[in-house]
Amino acid sequence: MKALFKGKILTIPNLLSLIRILLIPLFVWLYLVEENVPATAVVLVLSGLTDALDGFIARHYHMVSDFGKALDPFADKLTQFAMLCCLVVRFPRMLWLIIVLCVKEVLVASSQLLVIRKTELVLGAEWHGKITTILLYAVMILHLLWLDIPATLSWSLVGLCIGMLLLSGVLYGIRNYRAIRDNQAKAKEEGASSEA
Repeated sequence: MKALFKGKILTIPNLLSLIRILLIPLFVWLYLVEENVPATAVVLVLSGLTDALDGFIARHYHMVSDFGKALDPFADKLTQFAMLCCLVVRFPRMLWLIIVLCVKEVLVASSQLLVIRKTELVLGAEWHGKITTILLYAVMILHLLWLDIPATLSWSLVGLCIGMLLLSGVLYGIRNYRAIRDNQAKAKEEGASSEA
């Protein structure tokens, strides 16, 4: 069953990820143009729920696909980046989160592309990536609804997110390095056994 969906593109989890991407212009418009904070929060929560739902469906119904492994985190990061760009208008300190998020994602994506090229493996999200996503959503929604959040608390939450982003980036880097190293070691072993 897992092999059946591995190369599929049109699956329910992937459609949910696509919906999440399509919700981005909506909450950007609601926040920046309409200045409708409650509606923006509702759309952002809905986006987060589709994220949790697509992961559950993919695992529970064995609909995990290589395309979905790439699309799901892309939809997450695009949503986070867009919402942080909205929030930076009111909370300039969010710029630090945007910078760290962008640097981390570029480095991780580069190393994951290297893994795909070297091993033909598409690796999924790890626990630390999921925790980082949940934390970012929580901080964004809190700043969205709490317009006069104390600066000390706000800075603390931003710092926590930055710390988690850095930790996740390092752990993904280690995982990707090991995947390439293990694949090279396996190739050497297979080459040696074929020569014997």
